Amino acid sequence: MNDTITTAQGPVVGVRGKRTRAGTISWKGIPFAAPPVGPLRFRAPQPAQPWSGTFAADSYGTAEVQDKIYTAVGPGRFQPTGEDCLTLNVFSPDRISAAPRPVMVFIHGGAYLLGATATPLYDASLLAKAGDVVVVTVQYRFGPFGYLDFTEFGSPDRPIDDNLGLRDQVASLEWVQANIAAFGGDPDNVTVFGESAGGSSVTALLATPAAKGLFHRAIAQSPANELNISAQAAAHFGQEFVKMLDDPSYRAGSGGAPVDPQRARELLHSATAWQLHKVSKALTAYSPQSGTGEFLPFGPTFGTEYLPQEPNQAARDGNTHRVPLIIGTNRDEALLFTRGAAMLPGDDRDQLEGIFPQGEDVFLGVNDVEHRAALMAAYSEGHRGGDPVHMLGDSVFWGPAIAFAEGHAAAGNPTYVYRYDFDTKVLRASGMRATHATELFSVFGAFRTAIGAGLAVGDWRATGKMTRVMQGHWTAFARTGSPELQWSRYDAGHRDTMVFDIHSRMVRDPYPQRREAWMRAHGLVPA
Repeated sequence: MNDTITTAQGPVVGVRGKRTRAGTISWKGIPFAAPPVGPLRFRAPQPAQPWSGTFAADSYGTAEVQDKIYTAVGPGRFQPTGEDCLTLNVFSPDRISAAPRPVMVFIHGGAYLLGATATPLYDASLLAKAGDVVVVTVQYRFGPFGYLDFTEFGSPDRPIDDNLGLRDQVASLEWVQANIAAFGGDPDNVTVFGESAGGSSVTALLATPAAKGLFHRAIAQSPANELNISAQAAAHFGQEFVKMLDDPSYRAGSGGAPVDPQRARELLHSATAWQLHKVSKALTAYSPQSGTGEFLPFGPTFGTEYLPQEPNQAARDGNTHRVPLIIGTNRDEALLFTRGAAMLPGDDRDQLEGIFPQGEDVFLGVNDVEHRAALMAAYSEGHRGGDPVHMLGDSVFWGPAIAFAEGHAAAGNPTYVYRYDFDTKVLRASGMRATHATELFSVFGAFRTAIGAGLAVGDWRATGKMTRVMQGHWTAFARTGSPELQWSRYDAGHRDTMVFDIHSRMVRDPYPQRREAWMRAHGLVPA
């Protein structure tokens, strides 16, 4: 396969993989939209401009603005950050294929406030090689640059758009439709997949009218659907953000008159990227006490023209796109946040620990007293005062995910549900077990790389088997719309769930009491 590919914007030259990545080619840092800077800050993504000469696609693009610690790519090495971040990366086997390859487009997580495609865990070379697929990883806007609603401050001569990060993801899928055939990919066979905020981005795309027809299958790994924000709450966060930007001494939530729209517009466009990021950290600390019911201020805003319905509501009403779906979570999701918080620097640790509520308040998005009581009862069997770790993990991940699966399947869409239970000796010793994001090591084959090898010590054979199983299912699904044969569809009659472990197995309705409580809370069965 040729290293140099001609795209709509011009030729790009990639890099052939070495060592474990031998047999692959990658093209990194390709712009899929114009830099969202200057007058394009807070605007929908605009087409990338053509370039002269050949673009050297040999390094990742800039990550969105965030704290440096979250952009580590190696010991003492960090990915640069900045607003000019709308790039993507393409990974492919280096051999010519007789037929176009399936395409898999990955959206990274990070709670809509951090993340970078340059993170070594997201290197898709081994996945592309193992599954004979073309993989695309996408950098998008987040935090105040992509997921705060400032539309009320726009004007006819200087408009502001909503859901910018979601629009970026749609723009990347449009780029794939226009260009991926040149890389040997099939634009008529595109699977969008993502984890955490990337997983909830997938469910949001399933409910976004503008995304219709841009992908043909979807995989939502640990989708954090509670991060979706109502238009009312988004407007409140936008106002509080601008007040803090206008007056550094202002404490969010303390009231006062709204900032004049013209003044707000001037502040938003004149502030430096780092000033906006600094205010966003104060807004994040405020959000759990905001009275909005949102524990983070960033996320897709629903109830808008671009995203008319909250994605779980869209699934419940049968309004998601008619594509096959894999959706699931990890057994011990919350341990990353309860135990992992201790590993962060002081300010970040305090902020993370302050985000997650305790007791019945952990049931995010569930305001009905009877529903909360039913959920508490479902988690109290064998646990005095409830099972706090799984209450938290299920509130953010499993409960909303299973509700989405119920709705999507009920509309006649092929739906496959999983639970990832696999852990290693190292993960067990650390107390993390099968926590949030650990399935990514299997999906991307990262146990074989420097970033994941430490987790595989003493478990080389088991991690190799788990990698083959996960990559086999993921790429079979991308190829045909169905995972490998032993995984049956999820439906209301059986609720079959694939449990991934050293001995993977199908389980019928693993947590019936919990599931029913969550379904009632999400309005999927009569109260």
